[in-house]
Amino acid sequence: MSVTRFWPEVMARLRRWRFLRLAEAAPPEVFLRRIRFIERGVGLPVKAAILALLLYFLFFSRWFTDLTELRQEVLGYVRAFFLGYFALNVGAGLLLWGMDQVSVRVVVPVTCIMTILDGAMLGLLTLLTGGFDSLLYWVFLGLLVRNAAVIPHADVQITVNLLVSLCYMLAGILNIWLAGTEMELIRTTGRGTVTGGAFDELAPPSTESLLLRMLLLILLTACCAGIQILVDRQRQQEHEARELLIKQQQLEAAGRLAAEIAHQLKNPLGIINNAAFTLQRTVKEGKKITQQISIIREEVGRSDKILTELMGYARLSEGRVEKVDINAELDHAVDLVLPEAARFEIKIHRDYALGLPSLLGQRGHFAEMFANILTNAREAMNGKGDIFLTTRNGPEFSVEVTIRDTGPGIPETQLGQIFEPYFTTKDRGTGLGLAIVKNNTKLYGGTVAVESELGIGTSFTICLPARSLMRLRS
Repeated sequence: MSVTRFWPEVMARLRRWRFLRLAEAAPPEVFLRRIRFIERGVGLPVKAAILALLLYFLFFSRWFTDLTELRQEVLGYVRAFFLGYFALNVGAGLLLWGMDQVSVRVVVPVTCIMTILDGAMLGLLTLLTGGFDSLLYWVFLGLLVRNAAVIPHADVQITVNLLVSLCYMLAGILNIWLAGTEMELIRTTGRGTVTGGAFDELAPPSTESLLLRMLLLILLTACCAGIQILVDRQRQQEHEARELLIKQQQLEAAGRLAAEIAHQLKNPLGIINNAAFTLQRTVKEGKKITQQISIIREEVGRSDKILTELMGYARLSEGRVEKVDINAELDHAVDLVLPEAARFEIKIHRDYALGLPSLLGQRGHFAEMFANILTNAREAMNGKGDIFLTTRNGPEFSVEVTIRDTGPGIPETQLGQIFEPYFTTKDRGTGLGLAIVKNNTKLYGGTVAVESELGIGTSFTICLPARSLMRLRS
């Protein structure tokens, strides 16, 4: 596989993982609720007691008096690390105590960092108490469960727990290395002392025992993450079901309102048109009067066409709210506006991101947005040129769609008007195409932006949140 093909595939996989992380992640309030209950309510007093015990055993007890010189030196490093760890825990404890007044962007990463430091401290204690055979191994299992209970994001939870498991592995490996160094020192120089049954402790553990211990750590990490993913998916399904119902109700309300307005306006327009037609047939006095009557009928016809489009939009509310694949809808709009049978000399360039979150809405709304922009591009280029379609993950779990053409561009003086209803530069245009694009985008809580340069082309960027309640147009 060439480098030019390998790198895009790697980026696509990373984007897909990013989508999975966003799709399954619990909202920040869930994280804060867990931190408040577990870390602050339970963890603070428990950790205070543990820190006090560690301070006593590391500095004031006789627990580590029979260590070799090399291990006494290691003990000095552990004590230094503990002092820093103690200070950081004091700061983190104060932060948790006043977490209601602190930004979630500070509380969450501090909590994750402290869980990793807990694993590092436990690893150093494991190094001092037997390495792989230390009874503190069982505390690692408890630490993994505690991390899973605190961190509701599966990817972060897996990362933290794997790092904690790595601390156990490194502690065991370092203990074997220290044992080997001590044995070599005793054999070659006769220096150093080993008391009691310490020679037995220097022997490395059996491979089966080590594999079982590491396998148990990895399995526990996987099980906790799997449970978290199942919980997140259940939460996501419930959220989508509620959002589907609300969006359907909002669409029905907007459709009824649009249909009612259109119906109320079409009736008097019909009366005006009939009266003008009758007047045109009965008036015999000169061309000027009949010309003015013709103008009245033309404007009535134009207004009727606009209202007909509005009623067509209202009928879209009768559709079904569902999950929409934005890439598929973009391709569908291309097929509608640029069918192969029409033989337009327009080349479509696609750059679609993989793993985009599905949008909740009606397919007709998205197809109409894209079709209106593509129609404008086709007409601006007179059926000849290039159109570039790009989709990608946007900020805060959104989808960005960019449609760029190589047309003549839009004058800067008109850029601020193109989204206004009834503004058009075409002889027979209604001026509703881009207005509908903007209104549909706002309906789903999104935004639309335009950039244009004369002689270069025009680019429209639509940003649509994957999770937002639709907003009724004001």
